[in-house]
Amino acid sequence: MALREDFLWGGATAANQCEGGYNEGGRGLANVDVVPVGKDRGAIITGKMKMFDFDDEHFYPALEAIDMYHRYKEDIALFGEMGFKTYRLSIAWTRIFPNGDEQEPNEEGLKFYEDLFKECHKYGIEPLVTITHFDCPMHLITEYGGWRNRKMVGFYENLCHAIFNRYKGLVKYWLTFNEINIILHAPFMGAGLYFEEGENEEQVKFQSAHHELMASAIATRIAHEVDPENQVGCMLAAGNYYPYTCDPKDVFKAQQEDRENYFFIDVQSRGEYPAYALKKLEREGIEIQMEEGDKEILKANTVDFISFSYYASRVASADPAVNAKTAGNIFESVKNPYLDASEWGWQIDPLGLRITMNAMYDRYQKPLFIVENGLGAVDVPDENGYVEDDYRIAYMAAHIEAMKDAVNLDGIDLLGYTSWGCIDLVSAGTGEMKKRYGFIYVDRDNEGKGTLKRTKKKSFNWYKQVIASNGEDLSF
Repeated sequence: MALREDFLWGGATAANQCEGGYNEGGRGLANVDVVPVGKDRGAIITGKMKMFDFDDEHFYPALEAIDMYHRYKEDIALFGEMGFKTYRLSIAWTRIFPNGDEQEPNEEGLKFYEDLFKECHKYGIEPLVTITHFDCPMHLITEYGGWRNRKMVGFYENLCHAIFNRYKGLVKYWLTFNEINIILHAPFMGAGLYFEEGENEEQVKFQSAHHELMASAIATRIAHEVDPENQVGCMLAAGNYYPYTCDPKDVFKAQQEDRENYFFIDVQSRGEYPAYALKKLEREGIEIQMEEGDKEILKANTVDFISFSYYASRVASADPAVNAKTAGNIFESVKNPYLDASEWGWQIDPLGLRITMNAMYDRYQKPLFIVENGLGAVDVPDENGYVEDDYRIAYMAAHIEAMKDAVNLDGIDLLGYTSWGCIDLVSAGTGEMKKRYGFIYVDRDNEGKGTLKRTKKKSFNWYKQVIASNGEDLSF
């Protein structure tokens, strides 16, 4: 009873949260660059407040982030020291196509990732690459309106041709869109959508989602054509909903909430819009504009595996009087009285990971891949920069134990596990640096001050031990 011998242990980051170098190497401006830290962040990532450029009143953490653009060799060496089998990262679209609509890619951007992937292979690390992790060229937003425009499918297709051909033999694991369901909750971040007054926001979001689903299917087709060894996955912000009570209304409410998240993965995994989604769109007067051949493309190009993030379970109640809420991964839910919470209010539920994995495997019967899991916390380093993060180790050990039970006791086919933010980086939700996930402490604060020095936390050697034992030794 053990995890597969080739289990892909590792860590995960996103370009916009760690790279920096926003105007170097020919890179263009992206939506994620102009999202500041602070009180306006929520309104901007949800498309309610327009910020298409920088101003003097805000601080934009993605511009430098943790400067991995210049320090990736140092960072990958640390990942190699931990024994990573895989490293999940994303490509910044604007490094490859600075405006997004060029015919020819930017050679300097292509070379940067080629060198990065080769550096991974030097340490026996398999790159797991997210093609789009919340980034969209600003030019495509100002000129075309972001993913609401069908032309985005073609621009994304060009990106895929460029990267699949250039990185053939260097990358074989790909994810098309990070947390594709976040388009419903943070549409500027998820799809470059800003809403004008009076616009039918739900119509725009679901039409944009159709364009992303088409782009994902086309990317899957191209990946398999370029290299039959390529494995392509979709990616869900996961976490099952529990009914608040055994009142059937609460049970049904939880089912509805789960379906809202599964809808996208249903299309990517099964190749067609599910009946419940078509009925919902019909009820709400939302008409998806499809082109001839769309349904056939979706059907013929389903993903090879299902990847997902898991930080917390969620709770649903049909009773509007139940208003105690807890924070979560971009969106809140009803508070679960049986669970403790992190410093950011995210409720901690290791068994919920096993429950979520079983729900997805029962639904799709395709291999799963946990590509984000971890604890965001305030770390206090000593005078040497060392952090004794037993709280993080305890969180991860409990979740890895639940993950192992899902494999060994429930029979789930699991490809790997990459912890989120294996090195401290900028938070996607809040834009903060003080919300840390990493095994490696980075000396930088919310205002962008600090030396950027890297220091191993206690969890660094613990995770090294976990990987070396293939998950058998979780002691600390």
